[in-house]
Parts: sequence; C-alpha cells; structure tokens
Amino acid sequence: MQQRAQERQRRILEAALRVYARRGFGATTMDEVARASRTSKGGLYFHFPSKEGLFLALLRYAGQRLLAKVQEAMASAPDPVARAEAALGTVLRTFSRHRPLARLLLLEGLGGGRRFQAEATALRQRCVALIGDCLQEAVAQGLIGPLDAELTARAWLGAVVEVIVHWLLTGRPQRLEDAYPHLRALFRRSVGLPPQEALGQPLP
Repeated sequence: MQQRAQERQRRILEAALRVYARRGFGATTMDEVARASRTSKGGLYFHFPSKEGLFLALLRYAGQRLLAKVQEAMASAPDPVARAEAALGTVLRTFSRHRPLARLLLLEGLGGGRRFQAEATALRQRCVALIGDCLQEAVAQGLIGPLDAELTARAWLGAVVEVIVHWLLTGRPQRLEDAYPHLRALFRRSVGLPPQEALGQPLP
C-alpha cells in the first residue's frame, strides 16, 4: 500500500511538472493536474490538499532530483576543482535535457510568492555550498590560490543560471550544452587556472 501511494505521488508530481512548466503556476488548475496524472480529483487532494502545497512539494521533488544528479557526478571527479566543474556541468546538462524542470526551478518558483522563492533560494544555497566546499578544498590542497570560496561559488552558479534563463526566454544558444566549454574556461580563469584545457571539452 505504501509503495503504491508513493508511486501515485510520483506520477502526480511528474504530471504536475509538465503542466506547471507549460501553463505556469497561476494558470494551472488542480483539474488539469488530475487529468494529466490520470488521477481522480479526490485522489489528488488526498495526497496534496491544495494547489500551493502541490507546487511546494513539486519544487522539493525537482530540487532533490537535481541535487542527486549533481552529487553523483561529483563523486567520480578526480579533484576538488573537477568536482566543482562537474556540479555546474551537471546542472547545465540536466536543464538542457529537462526544459520543464528548468522552467519550474528558475522561472516559476521565483514567481510563485515568498514560500516558493524561499524553496528555490534554499536549493541554490545548497548548490553554492557544494561548490564552495570544493573550492575551499582546492585552496587547502594548493591547487588554486586563496579566495572567497562562497562568493566565487555564488558567482559561478549565477553565471550558469543566467545562461540557462536566457536560453529559456530566447532559445539561445540553440544547444545549451554549447555554452559549457566557454563557461568552464571563464571559471578556470577566475581562479588562476589555464583556460585552454576547458575549451573543446564536453559536458562531464
């Protein structure tokens, strides 16, 4: 019973992700989510008593999915700088393959009110902390010079987010993955590493 309930919740959240990304939070109705998830309206309200509650649960679900992918990519990187690069490359690659997820976390979440903004901001902070820890370790190992690890991590993530938001709004670059080598070269320059190693490199 519990496994069936979890599967139904996952199906509802996946359907809600598609509907919210297409229609936006304000225009989406619970009826639409129920139809998209092949769930009765009563069943939908049983799991998620309100539209706002569903959206918050969806933000958390999407954020957890993204963080899991980021941490998996970081685990196989050979050094702290590579782990930071892998984290940001994974964010770029994941959003490139899952445009609705990008719209939800980077556009809809920020436009949904204070509770939703707090959830989206918390996700960004977790990403900043992961990258900042890598940069601090790189400084400790002598791979890069002294720096403000948190500020640098926030700047790196901010650059990636800006490129993704521009892609969502304008469709440029046509392939989001094409931005990665240039972003990676920029990141490496910012911490005193040779950028030429980054150019031409595919996403991790």
